[in-house]
Amino acid sequence: MREKFLNFDTAGGQTNAYVAMPDDGSDKAVILIQEWWGLNDHIKDIAGRYADEGFIAIAPDLYRGRLARDPNEAGQFMNALSIEDGIDTIKNAIDAARDETGVSHFGISGYCMGGTFSLRAACELDGISACAPFYGDIPPEDILSKLTVPTVFISGTKDAWINPEKVAQLEDITERYELPITSLKYEADHAFFNNTRPEVYDADAAADAWAFVTTFFRDKI
Repeated sequence: MREKFLNFDTAGGQTNAYVAMPDDGSDKAVILIQEWWGLNDHIKDIAGRYADEGFIAIAPDLYRGRLARDPNEAGQFMNALSIEDGIDTIKNAIDAARDETGVSHFGISGYCMGGTFSLRAACELDGISACAPFYGDIPPEDILSKLTVPTVFISGTKDAWINPEKVAQLEDITERYELPITSLKYEADHAFFNNTRPEVYDADAAADAWAFVTTFFRDKI
């Protein structure tokens, strides 16, 4: 695996993305969006796992260098990040990654806050071929109804934030608009994929979701 940082400009200022690449290169790439903590070692580790699976992984820094030290600070950072700023950063990350790698279409995935932004980006940005948000918030109906790319929405039935009621709303909108969304649910808590948080991590659910998503991206990107 090779790794580097890719610098690029956004409307809100310069930032960068952590990039993990297979040694032999690849024509399949995934944009990976951070949790509310920031672009930390956990997200970089997931990017490396994607590279080990044969994907180029690009993780843009939506916080422009800031890392939260605790949940209170993470909440402050997330609340200060507007949807417009986050989507603009993702758009510019896609453009920079296209120039850097020659890849024209990307998968996108993210966790918690990153799930929110990855699903929104799939609804609004060009260049995305598949989407796999983990337990992110659901866009307004007028935004979600524009989704045209294959999407797997991953959630936990024990999640108090992206709870079963919200997932049911997503499923209702999916049915009414005939959206290309598969709802994948686990008997697990919010952030069950995060193996740095033993209080919520579910190894079996995380392994199953990882296998499903990597197979999905191989097929759809």
